[in-house]
Amino acid sequence: MRHAKRINHLGRTSAHREAMLSNMATSLIMHKHINTTLAKAKELKKFVEPLITRSKNDTTHSRRIVFAQLHNKYAVTELFREVSQKVANRPGGYTRILKTGFRKGDNAEMCLIELVDYNETYTTEEVKKTTKTRRSSKKSAPKADAPVAEAPAAETTAPAAE
Repeated sequence: MRHAKRINHLGRTSAHREAMLSNMATSLIMHKHINTTLAKAKELKKFVEPLITRSKNDTTHSRRIVFAQLHNKYAVTELFREVSQKVANRPGGYTRILKTGFRKGDNAEMCLIELVDYNETYTTEEVKKTTKTRRSSKKSAPKADAPVAEAPAAETTAPAAE
């Protein structure tokens, strides 16, 4: 029975699991989305969301705690500079899991895990379109490439009927 067993071991030792989650979290922070299996994505969500919450408070202590988990100074810098600015007003739920189907080889359920604020498809902010204002174009002679339509000539040979 699985009573009170909350962690998914993913068929790995604890050291391997921690290293894998650290590498996946680094990739997620650097690339903003990754493809993985559903079980790994659910564990990664539990691993990375507290780190993102910690990054909102930019102190030396917070950076050291996050670096102890990620082991990558470039990912820590990206997290504290870019990601924490985007999620500053969000109270939680920094990641999104989208199921993408099943893997061909072993039929494992695959998904895309991404940082919520970096997907333009789902963001609610509307970007206003700016229309370009044009000056009235000057009437110029038709281009040489374009065919010139001839106006019908007025009949000058026929006398006007009275």
